[in-house]
Amino acid sequence: MDIIFNPPVNTENKYIQIMVDPLRQEGYHIHELDGLFSSWKHFRRVRLIHLNWFENIDDSSIFKGFKSFFRKIIVLTTIHLSGKKLVWTMHNRMTHEKKTGKMSGFLTNRLLAWSDAIIIHCELSRQLLLEKSPSIAHKIHHIPHPDFVDSYGPAKPTVPTSGQPLRLLFVGAVKPYKNIELLMETVGDIEGISLTIAGKPKDDTYKKSLVQLAGNRPNINLQLEFIPDRLLPELLGDADLVVLPYDLNSSLNSGTVMLAFSYHKTVVCPEIGTLVDMQEAKENFFGYRYRDLAEHRQMIKRAIGKARALKKQDETALEGMGKFMQAHVLRHQSKALVGNRLKQLYAKLLTS
Repeated sequence: MDIIFNPPVNTENKYIQIMVDPLRQEGYHIHELDGLFSSWKHFRRVRLIHLNWFENIDDSSIFKGFKSFFRKIIVLTTIHLSGKKLVWTMHNRMTHEKKTGKMSGFLTNRLLAWSDAIIIHCELSRQLLLEKSPSIAHKIHHIPHPDFVDSYGPAKPTVPTSGQPLRLLFVGAVKPYKNIELLMETVGDIEGISLTIAGKPKDDTYKKSLVQLAGNRPNINLQLEFIPDRLLPELLGDADLVVLPYDLNSSLNSGTVMLAFSYHKTVVCPEIGTLVDMQEAKENFFGYRYRDLAEHRQMIKRAIGKARALKKQDETALEGMGKFMQAHVLRHQSKALVGNRLKQLYAKLLTS
C-alpha cells in the first residue's frame, strides 16, 4: 500500500520515525509529498496522505510566505479533488509564525473541511476544534503523543548533587514563542539556581540577543547549537528538571515534555494540552497557568522555588517524580499503543 506521510523524516527529533516505523512494518510504502506529482502512475498509486505541520507558512520573507502558501493551496486542492484519503494531525493551537498567521488560518480551515480524519494528541484539541466547527466531531481521533523512552539511547543515571544549585534545563528549538528571554531574566535573579539552554536558535540575530542577555548572568549556560541525538541522554541526566515556559496562546502539545518524562525528568511548564491530559499525575510535575507576562514570571519563580525546596528536603525527590512520569507515559502513551491506533485508523479509512 502506497501512502504519503509528510514530512517522512525529521532530523530534529524522533517523533516522525516513531510514527512511521510501525506503518513500514505493516507493509505500507512511505513516500514524500514532494514526489506526489512525479508521475501519473505514482499519483494514482498513492491512496492516503497524512500531513503534519502543513499549515505552517515560512515567514522569513513576504515572497517566501506567498510562494509557500500558493503551493500548499494547489497541493491541498488537488488532493481533495482526487478523492484520496486525507489525514491531518493538529499539533498547535495556532501557527508560531506570526507574519503569516492569516494564510496559515486559511490553510487550517481547508484542512478541517477536507480531511477525512483529524488526529489530536490531547483532549484540549478536541475542545478547540469543536468550538471552531462542531460538524467535524466524527473526524476527530485521539491518538496520544508517543513516548521517547530509549529513542535517543539509554537514560543516564542522575548523579546526586547535595548542596549544589538546582540544575534547570531548557532543551529544544530555541524560538521566541517559547519565552526563553523571560526564563533567563527570571532565573538570572534567583540564587542557588543554574540554567542550561540547549538548542539551535531561530537565526543569528536571535542568538546574539540571547548571548547578550546572558552576559551578566553567570548562572546561565548557553549551548546555542543543534544538540546531536547521542548527547541528549547526558544533557538530561545532568539536570534536575526541565523548564519549558511555553506560550499558552499558541502551544498545545509538547514533544519536549514527553522527552523529559521519557528520560525520567519532571518539568516546570504551563498547563498546555499535554499536561492537562495528565492531571491524575499532576503531583509529579510543576504545572501552572498565567494570565499575563508578570504572572507568568511569578509562576515560574514559584514553581522553581517548590522544586528547590523539594530537592533540599530530599535529594531524590525530583528524580522520583521523573521516574513516576516515565512509568505514566509508558502505561498510557507507549510507542506500541500509538502505532496500533494509527494502523487501525488507516485500515478503517482505506476500507471505507
